[in-house]
Amino acid sequence: MLAKPISSDPYTNTSSQHKTQLEPDSFGFGSTVVAVFQTGRFFGGGASNIAWATSQDAGHTWTTGVLPGTTIFQGGPWARISDPAVAYDPMHDVWMVSGLAINQSVSGAAVLTSRSTDGGLTWQNPVTVATAPGTFFDKNWITCDTWPSSPHYGNCYTEWDDNGLGNQIQMSTSTDGGLTWGPVRLPPVPSGLGGQPVVQPNGTVVVPYNSSSIRAFRSTDGGNTWTSSVVVASDIEHNPAGGLRGGGLITAEVDAAGKVYVAWQDCRFRSGCPANDIVLTTSTDGVAWSAVTRIPIDPTSSSVDHFIPGIGVDAATSGSTAHLAVGYYYYPVSSCSSSTCQLTAGFISSLDGGATWSAPQRVAGPMTLSWIANTSQGRMVGDYISTSFTADGKAHPIYSIAKALDGGVFQQRAASATFDATAPGISRPVPATQEKPAFRLHRSFRSRAAAIRAF
Repeated sequence: MLAKPISSDPYTNTSSQHKTQLEPDSFGFGSTVVAVFQTGRFFGGGASNIAWATSQDAGHTWTTGVLPGTTIFQGGPWARISDPAVAYDPMHDVWMVSGLAINQSVSGAAVLTSRSTDGGLTWQNPVTVATAPGTFFDKNWITCDTWPSSPHYGNCYTEWDDNGLGNQIQMSTSTDGGLTWGPVRLPPVPSGLGGQPVVQPNGTVVVPYNSSSIRAFRSTDGGNTWTSSVVVASDIEHNPAGGLRGGGLITAEVDAAGKVYVAWQDCRFRSGCPANDIVLTTSTDGVAWSAVTRIPIDPTSSSVDHFIPGIGVDAATSGSTAHLAVGYYYYPVSSCSSSTCQLTAGFISSLDGGATWSAPQRVAGPMTLSWIANTSQGRMVGDYISTSFTADGKAHPIYSIAKALDGGVFQQRAASATFDATAPGISRPVPATQEKPAFRLHRSFRSRAAAIRAF
């Protein structure tokens, strides 16, 4: 199935690039999927606003709009906004979008939360979670405790880092559906960015994040205190060719039994690190993590480079029958140039917790890099993308896709596809592999932070 556009950049201000939509996140609950993304990307960082697209019929139809009260382009005080993430709190029946407010000096000035109480169809002016006087924030994320059996059911957790303080990780908790947020907590962990908190059915919050390696910390008391972190895995990556801003962040989800799945782009299984695979590790407690396995999209001898994954897990499944889905991008030939790289979107799924995988599918593309938004860190579809499940077992990857410019105007839009992971022809088993790494090289966290910090 090919991805179909679900939104379009509505802005025309001359200070940012139109029509561009990129860096999508999504969340699915029941038959509803809410996707959010930057719209109207600035070269130097951030966007004209965060746009949203909501489906209340499991991806058949979509309603779209933009958040109110955010930037100067939509009745708000901020110069730009970035880093959209979305969550749902079933206890309070509130959808929430986290965004990073950016001021005139292009620094992350505040973490905001916009709320919807009608299923993601209308949105309120944002609530401020935290501000950054004298410093600047980066890479926020949001999640909620959706498990009725949890002692902290209805808690929501926002994570971000303070780049001005050396990427100090920070956390805040809401217990009232995002109306108010508690004190900022500073977990005793090494600096990092790109944390993605997930909540287990017992209420434990696990926060995997990027540092000099991939690490994770957790809270077992509803976000009042946070532990020190443990090493999840080394992080060994190939920089995608062509000047693409290639992400490099982790993507995380949890299943019905509380197993946490973390995936990222990694070249450890390829001799000489010429291209990335998408790799995966799991944990049942956020402390002990499995050996890294390679999702077998293509053979390690292939020329294909895979990157910017977004993993989804069906929260009604678990263990050896957990349904996983991964949207991602790839180059068919890794050694390409800015004019020859063929950016393509793909999808792969598993019905057995990642033990075997379906045949991969092309979802969109190939796209020429000149068709997508340009930034100070390279051409950009996003530092992350997303995949979410609905209650009918369908997986909905969300991408940024593009076609050739029309009269000098970009044609880059948020798009979705819908997959039934149990349908014949999709779930042909392909064994996962846990191979001996062929190449070991730790990328510098300092260079990663510099590459990603431009919102």
